[in-house]
Amino acid sequence: MTITAAADGSALGNPGPAGWAWYVNDSCWGAGGWKYATNNQGELKAVLELFRATAHLDEDLLVLCDSQYVINSVTKWMPGWKKKGWRKADGKPVLNVDLLREIDEALVGRRYRFEWVKGHANHPLNEAADSRARAVSEAYQAGRPIPSGPGWVDAPGTARAERSPRTPAFSEPEAPAAQPGLFDFDEPAEPITLSLTLTPGEHARLAERARSRGITPEALLRDMI
Repeated sequence: MTITAAADGSALGNPGPAGWAWYVNDSCWGAGGWKYATNNQGELKAVLELFRATAHLDEDLLVLCDSQYVINSVTKWMPGWKKKGWRKADGKPVLNVDLLREIDEALVGRRYRFEWVKGHANHPLNEAADSRARAVSEAYQAGRPIPSGPGWVDAPGTARAERSPRTPAFSEPEAPAAQPGLFDFDEPAEPITLSLTLTPGEHARLAERARSRGITPEALLRDMI
């Protein structure tokens, strides 16, 4: 049987108050975050904690993820980075290497595959993970208690499995030095310029969604990217 779960991250300001979350159903999900991190760090941490939460299960795992950076890092780039001593093709250190090393260890012996889903497109599992990751980042921003979720419980198809302990709370990173920015991808190394053309209706929906979150349309677009 295959366990299907979504993993997502959020960072207000990117970098800024950040959250991560994995989600199977309303009774089976986990979340956490940091006072200051990037969206990519949140996305990676969500995947890592999902694998840790399911480590006791002998089930296939389907990970739904809206981050091409995460999927490519895990399924395409990581073997080459490891051979080069966790350095990129240009010789520069790989970003977020600590999280990637932990993911690499968590994958040993696991049966899994990743599936890309479009973010903010009303995919129920992706939206559930996204909303919980964002709730954590907003809680850090406002100084509220962190909604960490119930952790792993007996989700559908795993009733015979012994429940695992809650994933230990993440450790908050040291005060950041030079944090990676929005486009902290492996390739290309040069800055990227994006242009976006919206119809009047699309612009209106974007503006309305931004107003509902109390941010500018530009900030919403950055968070979506």
